[in-house]
Amino acid sequence: MDNELLEPLLAAIRRFVNERLIPLETKVAEEDAVPADALAEMRALGLFGLSIPEEYGGLGLSMEAECRVIFEFCRCSPAFRSAFGTNVGIGSQGLVMFGTEAQKRRWLPGIASGEVVTSFALTEPEAGSDSGSVRTRAERVGDHYVLTGGKRYITNANRASLFTVMARTDASVKGASGVSAFLAPSDLPGISIGKPEKKMGQQGAHICDVNFDQVRVPADNRLGEEGQGFRVAMQVLDRGRLHIGAVCVGVAERLIEESVRYAAERKQFGQPIASFQMIQAMLADSRAEANAARAMVLEAARKRDAGEDVTMDASCAKLFASEMVGRVADRAVQIFGGAGYVADYGIERFYRDVRIFRLYEGTSEIQRLIIAREMMKRGA
Repeated sequence: MDNELLEPLLAAIRRFVNERLIPLETKVAEEDAVPADALAEMRALGLFGLSIPEEYGGLGLSMEAECRVIFEFCRCSPAFRSAFGTNVGIGSQGLVMFGTEAQKRRWLPGIASGEVVTSFALTEPEAGSDSGSVRTRAERVGDHYVLTGGKRYITNANRASLFTVMARTDASVKGASGVSAFLAPSDLPGISIGKPEKKMGQQGAHICDVNFDQVRVPADNRLGEEGQGFRVAMQVLDRGRLHIGAVCVGVAERLIEESVRYAAERKQFGQPIASFQMIQAMLADSRAEANAARAMVLEAARKRDAGEDVTMDASCAKLFASEMVGRVADRAVQIFGGAGYVADYGIERFYRDVRIFRLYEGTSEIQRLIIAREMMKRGA
């Protein structure tokens, strides 16, 4: 999508966020659900298909364009983004990158329209950061694989029509090389979904356990070759980390806007608190860090669009942006003072919401390990 088409989309998203989503934030947090009419408007805007190629019904955005869309959209509660985030990222990109033409034709149009909601089932009770230790089994029986095992903290699991599941196809091989990826429709017999977890933040975005009890998945639903599951997961996560970096920038922009507005209005000692140098320093630090994160995300996105290896760049961007937005949220609470600690202003909600960004799509500690590993591999 060129700029002539992208700019009107960004403008439409900006209006949608300001006029429709921000006024709904308190309702979503209280009811733990995104209203159906808001979801329908997201589908109409094409948000579920941002990263899906145009030939399959999506918008086919470049990584840079997707990041720019997310900068705009994520000025509202992150729960709204979570509604379509798996369709754009980890829930669809394995299929886009590794799927057969038949698999793509079957699933991508529905994913792009939002009719099909996707989930990425990798994490297990004993496999989180150590994703190569997956215990869910996939045993070949004729023209099917039989999946048995449990997944934990799976985003959108209770709404999903399609799971991308990582399962061990070769029990004799330890580590990542024995893991394969599968497309598992949620209505297959033997799939059961746990209750949504009660979470610190992001009410309206749900995570659940998913159990596979002798689930028969057609062999045609395998993504890539046997043993390529970890490769699928890592390439999907590289892209997802840039997306999450963009989410962090968007949320930081909202927090900065709110902080500047409040600092200009709130008076102490007969003057706006924005006139106090310590408040100014917090605002300045937040702006500088948000700008730096934006630049990192966009630079890595452009490299990816150019076909370059961005494993290190994506981890750098995700690490810095997720840590950055935590600091910005903390400063926002401090600037708002007592008002930042009560629910009416919404700042405490954002403070809780952003904490997850340092955990999913790879923790900050995992990002540091990836960055260091890549540095040693490259010699710089």
